Amino acid sequence: MAITLNTRIPQQTLQADIDAFLGLKGIPGYTPVNQSYSLEAVSRLHDALRAAQETEIHAQNALAAARDATGAIERDFHDAILGVKSQVKAQFGPDSDQVAALGLKKKSDRKKSPTRTGKEAASTA
Repeated sequence: MAITLNTRIPQQTLQADIDAFLGLKGIPGYTPVNQSYSLEAVSRLHDALRAAQETEIHAQNALAAARDATGAIERDFHDAILGVKSQVKAQFGPDSDQVAALGLKKKSDRKKSPTRTGKEAASTA
């Protein structure tokens, strides 16, 4: 009996197990001493495996659809906030407290670009 772990069985191993199960179905007269390994018991586990895999696929598809929907709403929300920032700048001006309330820098808080004094001053003198 396998030890219960939190890790998944590798896909190659699982496929080999399914192939072995299909081979077992073709063995006439298989009657194990331990009924836990009878064809009927293993068939029930195989059916449960297929049902669980189908449920997992549906859940993965639902998750992918939810992620897509969330991503679309995130983009719409981001575009709306960019529009809000633009409207606040237009309505209240780029140096207003309302602009700062949105997390933007006021125009007066921006660093001034340095003036050129080195070569320009020497060439004009």
